[in-house]
Amino acid sequence: MSRPTTKQDLIAAANTNYDKLLNLISTMTETELNTPFHFELDEKKKEAHWKRDQNLKDVLIHLYEWHQLLLNWYAANQSGDPKPFIPEPYNWKTYGVMNVGFWKKHQATTLKQAKLQLDQSHKEVVALAETLTNEQLFAKGSYSWVGGSTLGSYFISCTSSHYDWAMKKLKAHIKNCKA
Repeated sequence: MSRPTTKQDLIAAANTNYDKLLNLISTMTETELNTPFHFELDEKKKEAHWKRDQNLKDVLIHLYEWHQLLLNWYAANQSGDPKPFIPEPYNWKTYGVMNVGFWKKHQATTLKQAKLQLDQSHKEVVALAETLTNEQLFAKGSYSWVGGSTLGSYFISCTSSHYDWAMKKLKAHIKNCKA
């Protein structure tokens, strides 16, 4: 699927990839659901997230927290309270530390809670996208606080692209469980 360039495509991609993610999760066996992630033997998996996330719950919470970033960033800036997408004290160079903070924050969160939170936040992000026009989502300069990108690119990154990331991680875990 190519990167969405319209509101309709953005919403369709978000919902399609979310449904694919839920379908993949529904096919996971008890062993796959309960076995901790282990990617350290794969030399290609060097990014920090391969070590950070230990299970399905961690992946789902990561997605949920990035939805919250988007929703809170949009709400703050629309109400006249200028905020960067990545909240202080973090930035695009240190957001990995922020992600670890999300992971730590949710260690007591259950898988059931994570699923419910993600489902609710996905619906909220899609509902927000539905209130915006194509121009608001995809015309550069529609919002000064977005910078040189488009608002839609943030929606894509926090939904369909992020769901792709999650599915790749889960498929790698399932493959490891079968090996």
